[in-house]
Amino acid sequence: MLRAAASAAAAGALVSGCDPHRDVDTGAVRSAGGPSPSRAGHTPPARVRAARPPTRAPGLPVQIAHGPRTGRAVALTFHGRGDPKMATALLGEAERAGAKVTVLAVGDWLDEQPAMARRILDGGHELGNHTMHHRNICALPAAEAYAEISRCADRLRALTGTIGSWFRPSQTRRATDLVAGLARKAGYPHVLSYDVDSLDANDPGAPAVQRTVLDAVGPGSVVSLHLGHAGTVAALPPILDGLRRRGLRAVTTTELVT
Repeated sequence: MLRAAASAAAAGALVSGCDPHRDVDTGAVRSAGGPSPSRAGHTPPARVRAARPPTRAPGLPVQIAHGPRTGRAVALTFHGRGDPKMATALLGEAERAGAKVTVLAVGDWLDEQPAMARRILDGGHELGNHTMHHRNICALPAAEAYAEISRCADRLRALTGTIGSWFRPSQTRRATDLVAGLARKAGYPHVLSYDVDSLDANDPGAPAVQRTVLDAVGPGSVVSLHLGHAGTVAALPPILDGLRRRGLRAVTTTELVT
């Protein structure tokens, strides 16, 4: 199934991730206050079981790039956008290895693929906010940046009952002080960064993704990965095997830091 999914993605899956040359504003900004109107013939899904509320980690900074270095856990975090079949294949690989991941979903992806919220949560994974349209949030005026955060939060609340566990800014590793403040205003005490960049959004191939992650990861690491990339799906099993051989386990970010 993995090879079939990877082939399908390589043939034309919707590109995801934080590569600024690939991610653009995909539509007009929708009005705040809830999900956008359903497309013709589309029935909105029933609300899934509630996601975790925003995580509070007393004693940790506003921007969290890693967890405790003294433990044996790491967090694999995925920028949530792309072909749902590819995302489902990736989640299945994680579950077969007993791993839990954190998905930071883009709001317009949730509009197009609302069933993915249920799939992520039903697998025991964690769901968070990666802005509404994946614009360069640190370059936006305050009102537009806040709309990107709050409208994705609205989508998450409508689907899951909460605004999700984490906020991660789009097209940047770290938020500006302005964006961090706007995230706090929207209800997120922390901004989730990372200390290991897999560089998988550049599609270097599964061996390169595996090598980049395993060369840099260590206890407490937060790893940035992406849904919707065939190489990432193919790289995940050997990454998880490499972690296991080092005595490390993949957990949700909340479990990592609390």
